[in-house]
Amino acid sequence: MSNALVSHNPDISRLVDKGYAVAFDDLPYLIVRDIPYLDNERRLQTGAIVSKFVDVGQDGIIQENHEIFFAGSVPHDEEGKPIPHLAGGPTTLALSEKSKDVVVQRSFSNKPVPSGKFEDFFEKIDSYVTIISGPAISLHRANPYTFRVVDSGPSDSPFKVRDTLTSRAEIGDLSAKLKDDIVAVIGVGGTGSYLLDFLVKTPVKEIRAFDPDRFFVHNAFRSPGKLDIEEIGKFKAEIYRARYDSFRHRLSVTPKYIDASCGSDLDGVTFAFVCVDKGSSRAGIFGLLISKGIPFIDVGMGLDRKRGPIDGMLRVNYYPPERAAELRDRRLAPLFDDPNDIYRNNIQIGELNALNACLAVIRFKQLRGFYFDEEQCYHLLFELNDLCIRTEK
Repeated sequence: MSNALVSHNPDISRLVDKGYAVAFDDLPYLIVRDIPYLDNERRLQTGAIVSKFVDVGQDGIIQENHEIFFAGSVPHDEEGKPIPHLAGGPTTLALSEKSKDVVVQRSFSNKPVPSGKFEDFFEKIDSYVTIISGPAISLHRANPYTFRVVDSGPSDSPFKVRDTLTSRAEIGDLSAKLKDDIVAVIGVGGTGSYLLDFLVKTPVKEIRAFDPDRFFVHNAFRSPGKLDIEEIGKFKAEIYRARYDSFRHRLSVTPKYIDASCGSDLDGVTFAFVCVDKGSSRAGIFGLLISKGIPFIDVGMGLDRKRGPIDGMLRVNYYPPERAAELRDRRLAPLFDDPNDIYRNNIQIGELNALNACLAVIRFKQLRGFYFDEEQCYHLLFELNDLCIRTEK
């Protein structure tokens, strides 16, 4: 149980004082365990109430709506009939690992009369317990006020704020597929900076980013976030580390050039993104990742003005360890420096950098089972002239 949440919310404190077994999930759910109820044979069972909350800052929370989730079967009355006026139905809800003992099976909706809205969490939980546990209290003298302190251990969340997005969308089970990854981002220029921004907001275990360059005005036009004029001339690593420091734990951004000699920097990495624009640099990084058996995605774009307006394509290539050397040798990405490459002349556009990063993160999430993956492609091209995506398996 979070002492800060209890002390800063009088309604939660009242629940604890009354004896409810209050706890909080890593995701923003209030959990009240030890809720007695009757099954269809009037036998005593124990369930748990789960309620979403909204973080309003400074450890303040409010209820999202009047509904609850319930870990248990259908509650029955003293005659063995389902308790009436509990709208809702069977559902599931993925909680975090720390609350794995709570298995949500259904949702309930019972608006208070006449207001249609609970004043606070105390009124909400107390009302639902009266309805759900009333028959069990009457028939078996059951007691929902156990005063139990639920110690679910330290949080393993990488975030310094609560992940209210995941709970609102009810996709905790899918987000959990990313939680064991240690991800490297090699290069935080145009595409890499957007990619880092997206990854920071995923529950991956750790992020290590690398870039040796400094941040100048042109970088501000193709990177996410605000511009602080004092950032000009500083290392990109310093800027992005500070920008996301308040958002998550286990993020390092190092002003370093990654080449074949940097094996120790990638120890433990489970996936990498290569976001560099020099073919010779890419070749060295590919060799290092292949030698360490790290799966990776390489991104890039080729743009030109042969027809006046800018034309070209964006590239996302996935290199699984078992095929990485083969795919590298097919030269799907440039592995040498072309002095005439228009990309090297700084024709990069923010929206294309962002789109390139989006495609790469989507592909990574497909590989982890977050998004459905029918094509299972390793080579993806987005063509600007007709806005079409072409893939190869």
